[in-house]
Amino acid sequence: MENNNLGLTLFGIKEVQLMLDWLMRLRICIGIAKGLAFLHDDCPLRIVHKDIKATNVLLEKDLSPKISDFSLTRLDGDEKTHISTRVTGTIGYMAPEYALWGYLTYKADLYSFGVVALEIFDRKNNMKYQANENFICLLD
Repeated sequence: MENNNLGLTLFGIKEVQLMLDWLMRLRICIGIAKGLAFLHDDCPLRIVHKDIKATNVLLEKDLSPKISDFSLTRLDGDEKTHISTRVTGTIGYMAPEYALWGYLTYKADLYSFGVVALEIFDRKNNMKYQANENFICLLD
């Protein structure tokens, strides 16, 4: 892709970072949301991506986003959930119910999208977080 991936655009070395105004950040978020809506509702296979993060969003020349790097999980017909014994994805972007209990729905992608949206608007990399001994999990 012309502008590499969203992760490099936001957090890469200065030479590859792009200055994005608020409108462009909003357009990128809307583009990612439309891509997820297609995967979840309009695609014949009903795909849950399971690893939505900034580095898995490619940017075209006009900065329109394209979701990449699929670890495809299919939800067929009336099946709305999947219990996984092997959780895959990136810590920090995983929905808590999937990371802790393997309970997977399309909502896991929406959680990850929320993390990416925060990264886009805040320009802070979620992967730079370091837990300390005072760390508390709100789900415990």
